[in-house]
Amino acid sequence: MLGYRVPAPDAAMLISGARGRGDAPFRVVTGHGAYIMPFFRKVRFLTLAMCESEVAEKCVTQQGITLNVRAVIAFKVGNDEQSIVSAAQRFLSDQNQMSVLTGRIFSGHLRSIIGSMTVEQIIRERQKLATEILDGSKEEMAKIGLTVDALQIQSIDDGDLGYILAMSAPHNAAIQQQAQIAQAKADQAAAEAEQESQRNQAEFARHTAIVQAQYKAEVDRAQAQAAQAGPLAQAQAQREVLEMRTELAQRAAELRQQELVAEVVRPAEAEAERVRILAVADAEKMKIQAEAAASHDRVALDRMLIDQLPEIVKQAAQGLAGANLTVLNGASGLSEVATGLVGQGLAIFDSLRGGLDGHRADDLTEQQPAELTGPAAN
Repeated sequence: MLGYRVPAPDAAMLISGARGRGDAPFRVVTGHGAYIMPFFRKVRFLTLAMCESEVAEKCVTQQGITLNVRAVIAFKVGNDEQSIVSAAQRFLSDQNQMSVLTGRIFSGHLRSIIGSMTVEQIIRERQKLATEILDGSKEEMAKIGLTVDALQIQSIDDGDLGYILAMSAPHNAAIQQQAQIAQAKADQAAAEAEQESQRNQAEFARHTAIVQAQYKAEVDRAQAQAAQAGPLAQAQAQREVLEMRTELAQRAAELRQQELVAEVVRPAEAEAERVRILAVADAEKMKIQAEAAASHDRVALDRMLIDQLPEIVKQAAQGLAGANLTVLNGASGLSEVATGLVGQGLAIFDSLRGGLDGHRADDLTEQQPAELTGPAAN
């Protein structure tokens, strides 16, 4: 809007050409705008922002020692209307002069205060120095409408005199000694810690070696058992196979023995018994022949029967040899069979002799061969 002006947040608008409040020669406006009548009013702006001023001053202490002091002052125009009016009347045309004038004010107070203190006090009580400077300059700064936000002493030195260095030497020596003691203690503690660590490492290594040895022994034992398990199992299996083979061989031998008995021994025994039977028959033949020779009445008949008796026994023996006969008691059984055959032959002989007593000698001569052949064949 034409003629309406608004100051910046960090500035004060000064309107001249109109009476201000109180004794102020102009009107002060902050934080809001105002209508400016053209040609009748004039507007100027004063900064309310923070400003900075640096101070570098050579100061002489109470002991006569020259010190180089550097400080920084942070200040601004006060927020109240009276401070704005005071600052505007002094710095409105050249606002940069605020920093110059502030630096000079603080330089004077700095020299004055340092001149009343010793170097030791200045070094040890730097904050006290800053507070005294602020208190001494506060009234003067208020008169020109300025307030100090902060004062920071940046550095204090004595140039090449070495006073501050000499002053710090005892403390430095004590500090160095303490540092050496602390370093020695630290080294000792480190050495002890290193020794303890080495002992722990040795103990751990020993324990680890024992555990590894035990583990290796267990592994070796397990491997040995595993290695033996194969041959032992194989040997056990081979032993079982040999036992089975032995048992089979025994069974085979028993079967072969039975086969030999059936195929060789029994036929041989039967043949031997047949021969014995024939021998017995021959003996009986001779006996009968002797008895027949002693008998005159039946000489012819007995001789004929005697002649037929070996043939009867022979036929019976041949039948025994060809028969599938199982003898349970071996040679004794064969003897019994042979004896039975001979006894049967003799019984047949006696029966024939008794039966032929009532017949004629001629009929007996014709019929006897046929009757004898029949039982022998059977």
